[in-house]
Amino acid sequence: MVTANLPAFASPGSRIDVTVSSLGDAQSLRGGTLVMTSLTGADGQIYAVAQGSVVVSGFNAQGQAAQVTEGVTTAGRVPSGAIIERELPSKFKDSVNLVLQLRNPDFSTAVRVADVVNAYANRTFGQGIAEPRDSEEIVVQKPKSADLTRLMADIENLVVVTDTPAKVVVNERTGTVVIGADVKVSRVAVSYGTLTVQVNETPQVIQPAPFSDGQTAVQPQTDIQAQKTGGALNVVEGPDLQTLVAGLNSIGVKPDGIIAILQGIKSAGALQAELVLQ
Repeated sequence: MVTANLPAFASPGSRIDVTVSSLGDAQSLRGGTLVMTSLTGADGQIYAVAQGSVVVSGFNAQGQAAQVTEGVTTAGRVPSGAIIERELPSKFKDSVNLVLQLRNPDFSTAVRVADVVNAYANRTFGQGIAEPRDSEEIVVQKPKSADLTRLMADIENLVVVTDTPAKVVVNERTGTVVIGADVKVSRVAVSYGTLTVQVNETPQVIQPAPFSDGQTAVQPQTDIQAQKTGGALNVVEGPDLQTLVAGLNSIGVKPDGIIAILQGIKSAGALQAELVLQ
């Protein structure tokens, strides 16, 4: 399987990277060569032709009784391995207006982008040209006296202060906790403790008395130990990121415990942020 991403404004003759993966029973593509392969789009038209040596980062070593594998050996890349053969049907210069799309949709950021663009347009063209459509798109009307390429070059160099959403991202599999800078926690008391139960089975062999008709028997013996650990009740309050992290560290728990605490704080309504579980 050969795939590639066709960039915007790609012209015939330019090169792009290609990703090669095995769909069969191949064990490794290391040292392999991709034969000439045509790359078609969703419309069935051929847009590029790829070929070249496959670069694989992983390796696989196998003997009669052992095998070592690092990385993925059935997938690799061909740097600059495809030549674009067909031009995209769109023309940038023929556009009447520009539509700017935010990678992270946010109403505050969209309004700020429109204000910065309009401030530039008022100084240059004497009128506003940008209008926020929603939280993701800003429509920029092209002035009659402006060149669209130069207009886009000037707009992309404008500085906009973005609005960062308050999010806490936790991954329970790896124990990773990422807290955004705008996350706040209302004043709340937290106590964290764990209960450890250990069961040991030590059966004992009982021998009968000498010169008796008794039989050797096994007597079961079970030892159960319960240990409960936990700290005192701690008050956690985080008006800023540094105070929040210091409050969580004062409890003295591992990352998996911090994940459970954050979930409990969110359920209590004290976490002023979106909790994302991965």
